[in-house]
Amino acid sequence: MTGDASALPFTGERFIPGTRGEIWIEHWHRYHFASRWSAGRRVLDIACGEGYGSALLARNAAQVTGVDVSLEAIEHARQAYSALRNLEFRDGSCARIPLPDASVELVVSFETVEHIEGQAAFLEEIARVLTPDGVLLMSCPNKEEYSDKRGFTNEFHVKELYRDELDTLIRSRFAHLDWYGQRPTFYSIIAPERPAPWAGQLIEVTEQQPDSSSARLSNPVYFLVAASRERAALQPVAPALSVLADRGDWVYRDYVSVMKDLNHHAALNKQLQARLSQQEAAPKEERAPAWWKRWLGR
Repeated sequence: MTGDASALPFTGERFIPGTRGEIWIEHWHRYHFASRWSAGRRVLDIACGEGYGSALLARNAAQVTGVDVSLEAIEHARQAYSALRNLEFRDGSCARIPLPDASVELVVSFETVEHIEGQAAFLEEIARVLTPDGVLLMSCPNKEEYSDKRGFTNEFHVKELYRDELDTLIRSRFAHLDWYGQRPTFYSIIAPERPAPWAGQLIEVTEQQPDSSSARLSNPVYFLVAASRERAALQPVAPALSVLADRGDWVYRDYVSVMKDLNHHAALNKQLQARLSQQEAAPKEERAPAWWKRWLGR
């Protein structure tokens, strides 16, 4: 996989490879997760942005088409990933995907739907380009965790969804859904919502309640849904726990650096508070600054 040709600017929303922060782990993990579904398939990556995810899926897919409304992003992607012969990029919108009916077997739509006013029309377009037994992999923020609990507003989002709203939206076109939750920490976890057994083991406890492990990831920040019109289409990829860890471990190193600075400044603040207390406790004449004392004694 190649990349880099004349890097796009990071706007604060569209992820660009090399961008620091939890956004790195979140975005890369979704595409690695999707690669379990893309093997040997014709794939559409809708709102592909810079193209890094489309390129990742092209490693094992039969054919990948990345589509984005930004002509700048598409031109960049065409240059950056030109070496991949089973990968193409087209400019187009979610409301009018530039592909024929029933032409792809997998549609990947990550962090897209919340940017769109006409969400139902978007699902109609996805259903149109998918084969009858095709699969949709869609992610979007969990409004309760992403915005409500954090008191956060993302200026780029048009309409965020609660779980029941996302469920209603997808089920309008796809009857069979497998739900996953994603939450970033020093690594990223994507865990199935369905009851065990599934591959992997999720142990999420506290020191105070070590026996209260849950079979489902608590408080996911993002939902990921695998959806299809036929249950058989979802069965080849068994639900499994997925974890992405950064080999360079920069998230943890950044955390250590921040905590070191925080402790250092806390110590300085403690020293300043001690000096201030000493000055306030001293007699009035001793509190005068040195230059004032010199002036009085001349």
